[in-house]
Amino acid sequence: MVLFKLAIKSLKNRAFATSLTVLSIALSVALLISVERAKRAAEEGFTQTISKTDLIVGARSGSLQLLLYSVFNMGTATNNVSWESYQDLKKNPVIDWTIPYSLGDAHRGFRVVGTTEDFFRHYHYRGDRSVELEAGHELQGLWDVVIGAEVARKLRYNLGDKIVISHGVTKGEGVVQHDDKPFEVAGVMKATGTPLDRAVYISLEGMEALHIDWQNGGMPSQDKVIPAAQIKKEDLKVHAITAFFVGAKSRLDTLKLQRQINDYKEEPLMAIIPGVALSELWGGLSYAENVLRIVSWMVVLVGFMAMLIALTTTLNERRREMAILRALGARSNQIMGLLVFESALLTILGIALGTCLSVGLIAVLQPWIESEFGLYLAGAALTKTEFFYILVTFVGGTLIGLIPALRAQKLALKDGLSVRL
Repeated sequence: MVLFKLAIKSLKNRAFATSLTVLSIALSVALLISVERAKRAAEEGFTQTISKTDLIVGARSGSLQLLLYSVFNMGTATNNVSWESYQDLKKNPVIDWTIPYSLGDAHRGFRVVGTTEDFFRHYHYRGDRSVELEAGHELQGLWDVVIGAEVARKLRYNLGDKIVISHGVTKGEGVVQHDDKPFEVAGVMKATGTPLDRAVYISLEGMEALHIDWQNGGMPSQDKVIPAAQIKKEDLKVHAITAFFVGAKSRLDTLKLQRQINDYKEEPLMAIIPGVALSELWGGLSYAENVLRIVSWMVVLVGFMAMLIALTTTLNERRREMAILRALGARSNQIMGLLVFESALLTILGIALGTCLSVGLIAVLQPWIESEFGLYLAGAALTKTEFFYILVTFVGGTLIGLIPALRAQKLALKDGLSVRL
């Protein structure tokens, strides 16, 4: 208790330096915990971009390539899947549902996806979350379009607005516009924090209607353009899709179904298990995770250095204090223990403040972070990993106090009591 009272009075006597030291450690700990929480959120959000989907089927290529263009709307497919093959595989008795996906066009840098109403019924992410609309309705008419939350926010679209789709995958306005066949915004999706927010959804028939008068990938001449008013949904026939998602009636049938699709005789297809491919892809990005962790520990190290500097610079001012304590009977190891205890106390205060700061800010900013950056900050605020980091920080901060403590132990008693002129 005496040691504790002396440490408290000493820290109070140097309130300004103490506050700055505690703040330095607190900011370091807050950054360390926040980065770890963000990393965990990024991993969970990434691996939960699609859930409750047993297989993703597309043209034979690489598993990561298929995952990227079907789930993340990145890259292009090597080939399409014929509509006949899709319908044939869909009849497999072990398949419960499918979601066809057709890619190829874009709108002002956002990917256009052709699909059916099954997308809104069966697509899940982050466990059991399903696609929901913020406003409007699903794809009903031929020229209806449903837009992701980020598309609506960045382009400031509202229900009823007309949009023109560009031919091919483009990052800007596009070279060739399907301006003779505009779509109307029929629905706006709720934010999901996944690539769904950055896509534009039309019906498969709408995708076919866009290119009904194109021949061999080329624009039609002016006299061969078919006006949008003359195109009827029931007259259109889907010829091919890019990929499709599969939900099996039983998870036990997934591997057997995957093998059957991979051995499909009619055309070369490939089926992947999305969870396995997502984990493989995240593993390839582990270097970024390690960089974040290294940066965080470097910041903590800077906080320790700030505490060491603060304790060392005040040591000369406290030499008389130490000498008086020695004169009153305090042993050198007690003086050393006092300084180490002060260091531990500063570290504890910094850890407590930093933890509260990190948890509090994340709780307040969570809705904004999820909508702006797509980081889903669910789950426990502190896990075993964060507690381990806190323990390491406490041990490190306490050991830092040994440096000025050893130096104080070497100070001579008469040097501290002598009056310097």
